[in-house]
Amino acid sequence: MKSRSFPRVPAAAAVVALLWSGGAHALATDKDQPIDLEADSVELDEAKGLSIYSGSVLLKQGTLQVRADKVTVRHTGTKPAKVEAEGRPVRFQQLPDKSTEPVRGEALQAVYEVNSEELVLLGNAVLSQGRDTFRSDRIVYDRVKSVVKAGAAAKGKERVRITVDPKGRKDKR
Repeated sequence: MKSRSFPRVPAAAAVVALLWSGGAHALATDKDQPIDLEADSVELDEAKGLSIYSGSVLLKQGTLQVRADKVTVRHTGTKPAKVEAEGRPVRFQQLPDKSTEPVRGEALQAVYEVNSEELVLLGNAVLSQGRDTFRSDRIVYDRVKSVVKAGAAAKGKERVRITVDPKGRKDKR
């Protein structure tokens, strides 16, 4: 089935909030860019406050790119309340301010609670920038407080694995 483009669908704005919206981590101009959304299908049910995008979902806004198999947006009134992305895996990337290296992430599921402004990455969760990597079964990012929790601190079951490439390191080979 051929993908169809659904530019500027109001619920798509909530998907942007899902991953690195606004805040100090995203490129400041991204939030002002148009949203392009593609999916094999879309179901918009205003009565239930539900929007479902499925089949090779691709969202782009500025430097933000999100790829998922399915994205569900739950609304309270006209405002998005919860955004869930599912995939094998959900993948995203975005260029932060003052950086030439994009932040990349992936997980089997990503859930964004709009009111709490917490992003939860579930199942084989990975966040990376350059050669620095953060892995666990569950990573919780509070974008307002700029706090990241993983493993037991995030109510996960797996240990956290972190790889940090020290700045200014010179290979002596």
